[in-house]
Amino acid sequence: MRYNQPMLLDDDSCYAALQAHDTRFDGRFFVGVSSTGVYCRPVCRVRLPRRENCSFYPSAAAAEGAGFRPCLRCRPEQAPGHSPVEAASRLAHAAASRIQEELLENGRLEGLAERLGVTSRHLRRAFRAEFGVSPVAFAQTQRLLLARRLLRDTALDVTSVAMASGFGSVRRFNALFQERYRVRPSELRREAGAPPVEEGLRFELGYRPPYAWEAMLDFLAERALPGVEWVEDGSYRRTVLLDVGGRRCAGWLEATPVPRRSVLGVTLSCGLAPAVPRVLQRVRRLFDLDARPDEVEHHLGELVRTPGLRVPGCFDGFEMAVRAVLGQRISVKGARTHAGRLVAACGTEVATPHPRLTHAFPRPTELMPPCGLTGAQRNALAAVAAACVDGRLSLAPTTDVPAEMDVLRGLPGIGEWTVQVIAMRALAWPDAFPHTDLGVRHALPGLTDTQILERARAWSPWRAYAAAHLWRSLKTTEETR
Repeated sequence: MRYNQPMLLDDDSCYAALQAHDTRFDGRFFVGVSSTGVYCRPVCRVRLPRRENCSFYPSAAAAEGAGFRPCLRCRPEQAPGHSPVEAASRLAHAAASRIQEELLENGRLEGLAERLGVTSRHLRRAFRAEFGVSPVAFAQTQRLLLARRLLRDTALDVTSVAMASGFGSVRRFNALFQERYRVRPSELRREAGAPPVEEGLRFELGYRPPYAWEAMLDFLAERALPGVEWVEDGSYRRTVLLDVGGRRCAGWLEATPVPRRSVLGVTLSCGLAPAVPRVLQRVRRLFDLDARPDEVEHHLGELVRTPGLRVPGCFDGFEMAVRAVLGQRISVKGARTHAGRLVAACGTEVATPHPRLTHAFPRPTELMPPCGLTGAQRNALAAVAAACVDGRLSLAPTTDVPAEMDVLRGLPGIGEWTVQVIAMRALAWPDAFPHTDLGVRHALPGLTDTQILERARAWSPWRAYAAAHLWRSLKTTEETR
């Protein structure tokens, strides 16, 4: 299905989208229904409320701030998020992404503002303009929505749910949950039931259809890192090792698209319970679940031959940067081999039930490049690791991607192809474009690098998606031969 030009988000358009259950607007707004006191996603299948009973909000936090409770049927906590350039303020969305991943640890807005390179006052102003609430209120709603999800979808006890959701006090969690949702956490648990603990923690992450799952899994399978990742039978699996609140969490995850539904099913090992928000947000970035295919495909026009194609992201920015360095001037297979040797040499062993998942990718302080690399590769890897340790590089979506790219360009052994690939997959920059990439050159035969860049101007600000379509065109051409 090819979407037409997107509509404006005025109240009449929002109500029209609600009437049509339009998936393009899922996560872009929420509707509060005064007759029920509940707020819903625009795709909710409950009986259509009367127009005069509806009010519209830019975020779940804004709807809850107006006194509405989340719908039990459409479950607003599962709605897709915001793509990096869909809003006027990239700052607000970068802050929202950090909050969703870290839940505003210790409630310190100043620390978040400092990491984003702005004052807390400026961050509050930009955030409220975009989401209708303060960052602190947004974070509180995210904690409560995560707690609802854990209570409904896992067998974690209430205390574990409170801790995993970022609440330092079970008493505070119980009081706030009952105040906001008019039900105690233990009561919601009894109503929902839960799967057995040994089956892991199961979640569903929403996205806006269409989604070219086969293309995404093909891309990840071809580059799956030995010991760390494995793609099989339509599922992506990987090891996970994260530090959360001074505690190291190790385990594995599995992601599988759910047939006939616009959700990605995600299972986490139980040991990752304290890291749930961080892991789920990284999964969202890895699979580009917050993309807006209607806007992207309308802009790219005839270049689109695979509807719903996403830009493959990454689970960890440092891991992606290392793999990009190893992939300079060699084949995908060669880069995968070098990365596998690096994991075997200095990765951390992780116990999993999957025989192909054995190690976590090394951290910047653990990196010791194995034999077989050139001196330039070793120097480049050492420079990237040092920049991550001393804070010059964050290698995560940020407010100033061009500045992060300039830091990369200043490191020894880092070429422009590497900078663009890192920006595309680690920094989630939708306008990144590796014009010197061999696949891009093959997809645009007869053009010089300068001519390729000139042609790509028409695809801005979605040039990363253009690159993904060019890569995919080579794959489909090979399959039809």
